[in-house]
Amino acid sequence: MHFSRLSSIRTNVTKKLSLTSLFPRYLNIGFWDKVEMGPADPILGISEKFNKDQNPKKINLGVGAYRDDQGKPYVLPSVREAEKRIYEAKLNHEYAGILGVPEFVKVSQSLLFGEGAEVLGSQKVCSAQALSGTGALRVGADFCKRFLQNNKDFYVPDPTWANHIPLLADAGFNVKTYSYYDSKNIGLDFDNLIKDLKEIPKNSNILLHVCAHNPTGVDPSPQQWDHISQICKDKEHFVFFDSAYQGFASGDTEKDVYAVRKFISDGHTPIIATSFAKNFGLYGERAGALHIVAPTSTKKEEVDSQLKILIRPQYSNPPIYGARLVSTILQDNALKHQWKQEVAGMANRIITMRQLLVDYLKKNGSQKNWSHITSQIGMFCFSGLKPEQVDKLASQYSIYLVRSGRISIAGITSHNVEYLANAIHEVTK
Repeated sequence: MHFSRLSSIRTNVTKKLSLTSLFPRYLNIGFWDKVEMGPADPILGISEKFNKDQNPKKINLGVGAYRDDQGKPYVLPSVREAEKRIYEAKLNHEYAGILGVPEFVKVSQSLLFGEGAEVLGSQKVCSAQALSGTGALRVGADFCKRFLQNNKDFYVPDPTWANHIPLLADAGFNVKTYSYYDSKNIGLDFDNLIKDLKEIPKNSNILLHVCAHNPTGVDPSPQQWDHISQICKDKEHFVFFDSAYQGFASGDTEKDVYAVRKFISDGHTPIIATSFAKNFGLYGERAGALHIVAPTSTKKEEVDSQLKILIRPQYSNPPIYGARLVSTILQDNALKHQWKQEVAGMANRIITMRQLLVDYLKKNGSQKNWSHITSQIGMFCFSGLKPEQVDKLASQYSIYLVRSGRISIAGITSHNVEYLANAIHEVTK
């Protein structure tokens, strides 16, 4: 009885001295009352539906990651060799500098601008390793916001990669668009693109895709790039390039960066965000770089100092492993040659799948013009499929893609292309 009574007293005292009774004013505050459920990511939603589907013929054409002809993730043999060499070198795991692994920064410059490029020899390029393309874009956007204070607007192509818009908006810019894609002709709306670049205010901030435009797969020709460069120069527009697919678009690492090199030769001083996710298959390693072209070597040093100040409170310094993989490959001539062959092989598989899809559509009796599938380039294709047709592909054939009609060509293989073509033909009759 004695212990039972003590236990009862202790329970009553505990209730009376509960935190809620002692500090009701603090514990009743809803710190996160204003947090609401955000919209689901459309790409992740496609993957979730695909994973739940039990149809053995199901196809996922939503995710933007390369797959081999078996539909499996692909690790480049050159990357495997680089992994082996790094392991055998028994390197330490010390911090990189604020601007990253020096060897990586150097090879990323040479890959983008070209070996022996004048802009590199004259010490006008400030470069920093970044958290893949997205991280490079964000650091670049923050840098622009801090130092391009006279212009609060940023113009992106319509359409553009979905992440461009919130990324620039979160950096503090008003995001506006310029004409790019002609949905009626399923191609580049070049006349209106030029018209818009001429009509928007002088000294505007312009974002351009270097190659393999995401999501359309529609790129300007070299002659059209020449014209775009001249208009931007005449209007004194500031240019920010997004280069996510060098080598992966055409299979030629030189051809794919024509726009960047042309703009620089024309006197532009752009920012370029680069990614090594697609062309090296290093999706999860987050290897990328940001390059800022300055007008002089002195200004380059000033930009360099401010870039360090910007990066330091964000993430201090970038991860080293992906950077070591890239630099190991690009510093060795034989391994670099092997990598170029492998990235060309990935690009050629994509090109082959485009052609096979068109061939099977014709074989199934489709009378529609599907030439845009082969004229577009890179991982993505704007198919011209309507949202209701995309819905039918999912419900009737277990084929999943975003409702805009964008197809990730990497999801097509020699084993499923005939089934896909038949399904597309059926929903577009």
